[in-house]
Amino acid sequence: MTSHTRFTSQIADPQAVVEEYFARVGRREETAFDLVAEDLIQHAATPQGRAGLRQTALVLEHDLGQPDIVIHHVVASADLVSVHLDLVGTHTASTSPLLLGVPATGTPIVWTFMHLFRVSDGMIAEHWACRDDLGLLVQLGAFPAPARTSP
Repeated sequence: MTSHTRFTSQIADPQAVVEEYFARVGRREETAFDLVAEDLIQHAATPQGRAGLRQTALVLEHDLGQPDIVIHHVVASADLVSVHLDLVGTHTASTSPLLLGVPATGTPIVWTFMHLFRVSDGMIAEHWACRDDLGLLVQLGAFPAPARTSP
């Protein structure tokens, strides 16, 4: 019989957990994922779990040339933490599902995200996200810019 141990982080405050996660990701520290529950529920994307989030982060690192994370706002309420951020990088490859078929352009990009995390026992347990995919594709020339209308 195998026993399962549930790990918790030493950080109790949900906002501090999420801020520390992004600080570690920004420094490209593998320990960022120690703050993520192994069974993380991803409402915004697949694959699931800590391993899935790590895989997504690696793809973004690869495709966007080690992007910088620019956090604009962090708002917390109880166990929920919302983060508005930009990934600022250079389009160096196209392995993410969104970018498949878009040749690497070398174009500098700013990709805007809104994340919502639920923290439980000091670990990121659930994740929702909304991304400005259209804005990214327009920057890469893969989609025409929307027509501007005058007021």
